[in-house]
Amino acid sequence: MVPKYVIALVAGSVLVTPALASELVVEQPRPADDPGLHYVPPIKDAAAQQRSVDDHLAAFAPTTAPIRHTIDYEIWDWALKNILISMGPSDRLSAPSPPPLTGSRLKSGPQSRYRLEGSLVLFRFFDQKVIASFSEYRQDLESVVETLDISTLPRNEQLAYWINLHNVAMMEQIAKEWPVREPREIAVDGVPLDQAKFINLRGIPVSLRDIRENIVYRHWKNPKVIYGFWRGEIGGPQLQSYAFTGANVTSLLDVAAADFVNSLRGTQKIHGKLAVSELYAEVAPFYFPDFENDLRAHLAVYAEEPVKELMAKTGLTVATIREADIADLHGGARPPAYLLVDSQPGVATDQPVCNSRWGQAACDLLVARSRKLQRMKRRDQPISRVFFSNIDLPGDPPNKNAVE
Repeated sequence: MVPKYVIALVAGSVLVTPALASELVVEQPRPADDPGLHYVPPIKDAAAQQRSVDDHLAAFAPTTAPIRHTIDYEIWDWALKNILISMGPSDRLSAPSPPPLTGSRLKSGPQSRYRLEGSLVLFRFFDQKVIASFSEYRQDLESVVETLDISTLPRNEQLAYWINLHNVAMMEQIAKEWPVREPREIAVDGVPLDQAKFINLRGIPVSLRDIRENIVYRHWKNPKVIYGFWRGEIGGPQLQSYAFTGANVTSLLDVAAADFVNSLRGTQKIHGKLAVSELYAEVAPFYFPDFENDLRAHLAVYAEEPVKELMAKTGLTVATIREADIADLHGGARPPAYLLVDSQPGVATDQPVCNSRWGQAACDLLVARSRKLQRMKRRDQPISRVFFSNIDLPGDPPNKNAVE
């Protein structure tokens, strides 16, 4: 019997809303096959950054002799399926500018051209009990390190823990401050959200950035780990509708990578150049020191045909794609209370019945989502994705299929 630590959401039920969870399809990695890469000046490597790492975080460095413990994230998994709406895979078409509200010149809801990609959170429906439950769950996750040495777990178990802790903490802080247009505007006790050390691990104050850079990026060399971390922004990797686990983290990261690389948020052609997300410049010191060559080799692993063609037709890579708007169905603002909204029968079968609680803009966005998926289906484009969890068999090494 494999020992299991069960993480409980002590505040109880999180949210009861119609769930539009994403469905995932395993994407087969593709080899890098374009040797004609172009040089750009390398970005400063990670060594200088790592020299400034708090030595206390060295306590969380993975060991070489893991023990077979697993952590159960069933409650977080359930919550994700009830607080997210997946917008489906990208069709690589910009969402049109949203129309103004009926009888007004005002625009409400998400305005980003990427709002039909990724996933959006239903922050509008979080009450104080729900928000408190995120704080309590984050504290539950923190308490795990008091009774269990995380560094002694198999690498995939450790990685799943750090990703889930990061994403729960991000969700908690955004929910506390909502309505807010951009998560990067949030401060915790006067410190920007990303740098605020509000997470406590064995008495060690830790920030969201610490988890990403000083723990995960420092000890995991595969760049696909960057796609697990949710930043609360439409322009970043989407929050998955599944909790990461030791069993699924390898394949779920591959799915997350394929989604982002093949979206407009990840790659575009602008003025004859391969424009990529600013995320890639941010992580370049850790994963893409020779930015042009290293990044193109990485993108080629996940690129589908449209992006392959884009890469072949461009000669220089620039990290210029940026979208800081909140990944929220209502765009970080409360919908006008005076609007009455009716659902549109026949437009979609899996969306909530819209009413004044949802707001006109959110309902219009759900209709646009449904139409996009219908267009993709008519064109035989995949509209859903699935992934497979690893199955441990007797005699398997504890680090089987580990993300290195």
